Amino acid sequence: MARTPSTMLELGTEAPDFILPEPATGKIISRKDFAGKPLLVAFICNHCPYVIHIRDTFAQLAKEYQQRGIAVVAINANDAASYPDDSPEKMVENVNAHAFTFPYLYDESQAVAKAYQAACTPDLYLFDDKHTLFYRGQFDDARPGNNIPVTGEDLRHALDRLLDNMYPPADQKASLGCNIKWKPGNEPNYF
Repeated sequence: MARTPSTMLELGTEAPDFILPEPATGKIISRKDFAGKPLLVAFICNHCPYVIHIRDTFAQLAKEYQQRGIAVVAINANDAASYPDDSPEKMVENVNAHAFTFPYLYDESQAVAKAYQAACTPDLYLFDDKHTLFYRGQFDDARPGNNIPVTGEDLRHALDRLLDNMYPPADQKASLGCNIKWKPGNEPNYF
């Protein structure tokens, strides 16, 4: 595991399109399914200790903000051949074990992760109702072993500002986590 920061995609960027399978339901989900709604896109996986550290609080926060009109999707782009804990079958187990109320999609080609310039898990992107980037960065300051409570404070602050029609938060800190597990030869050039 390489401790990797997010790339901090430029604010105002339009959300890249995606059309990806949802292993838990067999449905195909696209960005267009969320047209006209603010959209939170989270690159996560099943085995990363940084994701595991925030997973249950993230799931609760997602449920809370979905009830307030925010669309949420999570995307796993890890190479399941080299990391079988991130396979679609294990994704289904994760959805059921942690009561995800949002689609958890599989980016087998890793093209969507590259389009978002995703670098780590978790890597979070919040778009407004026109799907323009409003926030990218960390969930909060909690990391495995640093004894800071997991609250989702940074993301919650951004979500509240978005819902209150305010400007994006001025202070946006890069997320930090495990690097995305790229397929051999598929590593992006944006590091």
